[in-house]
Amino acid sequence: MTGQQIRLNKLFAAGNTVVVAVDHGEFDGPIPMLENVPAVVEKINPAVDAILLSPGMIAHCGKSFAFKGAPLPIVRINWATTYCFTWHYGQGETVAAVTPAQAAASGAEAVLISLSLRTGSERRDAENVKVFADLAQQAKACGLPVIGEYFPARGEDVTGTELHEEVKIGARILAELGADAIKTFHTERFKEVVGGCPVPVWALGAKKLPKMSDALELARKEIADGARGVVFGRNAFSWPESFRFQAALVEVVRNGKSAQEALAGQGLK
Repeated sequence: MTGQQIRLNKLFAAGNTVVVAVDHGEFDGPIPMLENVPAVVEKINPAVDAILLSPGMIAHCGKSFAFKGAPLPIVRINWATTYCFTWHYGQGETVAAVTPAQAAASGAEAVLISLSLRTGSERRDAENVKVFADLAQQAKACGLPVIGEYFPARGEDVTGTELHEEVKIGARILAELGADAIKTFHTERFKEVVGGCPVPVWALGAKKLPKMSDALELARKEIADGARGVVFGRNAFSWPESFRFQAALVEVVRNGKSAQEALAGQGLK
């Protein structure tokens, strides 16, 4: 068994995976509720499987990963204009931010590499694929699992059907390029996305939802549609009772509880 396989097995050791994402500042700066990343990470429930964060933040959050049973750190290693929502970028450019070797040296147990296609330029699409493929091969040489994230360059300017068709194809492209797992949108026919990929697919949380029960119901639906886990950001850390909410999220994703059962189990409504 390789180091890459050992680390990948850790991510799925408990079954379906719960990842809390706190990497928003890499693209949008200190957004509300995430001004102090180390403080947020310190309050994340260790019952979750992993935390997705930016390369420079892992050094500031080290104590949250330095104990037995701690969540695993996943580091995002490319930088893409697609995620700069505050500045309304829309060209889908991407570059390497750090190398997989640098991420491994900082303590990463896995790396996330994003890919955006249909940017409006075939040359840019091909360059984005090259960035992904080069980083993925370097990560494998370092023994790090590769989480591929497919994120449409046009973001919210697509219909639900268009989003589904692009995600279905984009996720498969990531698998073909060597991703060990995939993070992407939960689409209207998500089972087709999962069915078209030979690797586990995680569904993201997207926009902040009004109620905790809404977020848990989304997670339940994603798992029912074949997701092998969820990657939630604001829908995981921005509740006043986020520590207990994350325990409830684990119950839904890993143990098949309903939203109401999971909330009740944590004394939440």
